Amino acid sequence: MADRDGKFAGDDPFAIVRQWLTEADASEINDPNAIALSTVDASGMPNARMVLLKDVEAAAFVFYTNYTSQKAAELDHAQKAAFVMHWKSLRRQVRVRGHVEKEDGPQADAYYNSRSLKSRLGAWASDQSAPLDGRATLMAKVAKVTAQHGPNPKRPPFWGGYRIIPTEIEFWADGAFRLHDRFRWSRANPGDVWQVTRRNP
Repeated sequence: MADRDGKFAGDDPFAIVRQWLTEADASEINDPNAIALSTVDASGMPNARMVLLKDVEAAAFVFYTNYTSQKAAELDHAQKAAFVMHWKSLRRQVRVRGHVEKEDGPQADAYYNSRSLKSRLGAWASDQSAPLDGRATLMAKVAKVTAQHGPNPKRPPFWGGYRIIPTEIEFWADGAFRLHDRFRWSRANPGDVWQVTRRNP
């Protein structure tokens, strides 16, 4: 595509995402890797929340969460998800839709072990998405798991990653007079050849 140059140039959409993230690292005040993750429940009702994208692999995007959470239940049920990353400082965004699989092995262990001790213990203490009668109850549970698991806790069996394998990635950049630039990479199935189209703003 002749006019897909500059910030949109390249034959690998994951490389473009990594480049945009690198640029956002220098300009965003907080969490340039924050994504708005969208899921649907068993009735088809949509849900969205912010999570942190932790890895852009060669063919997938990875984030981590509690497997007993509402988002995990919805991911496990639908096996599909979408997210958007938006950087105000760059006036750009990336939209992704695709299939979901768990990352529950050594890669999840390695990421868990890279977190601060308090964050690792917090993962043990939080029954994510479940009702909580007060913060004091949560802090008491943190103290309890600290005594139980000590200074080097293993990854909880109910905590790990999800990998989104996209069938669609759309890059958007702000344009004058709302004449934005949009390029959509799409394929019917993971592993198929990408088709790239320019979209109206």
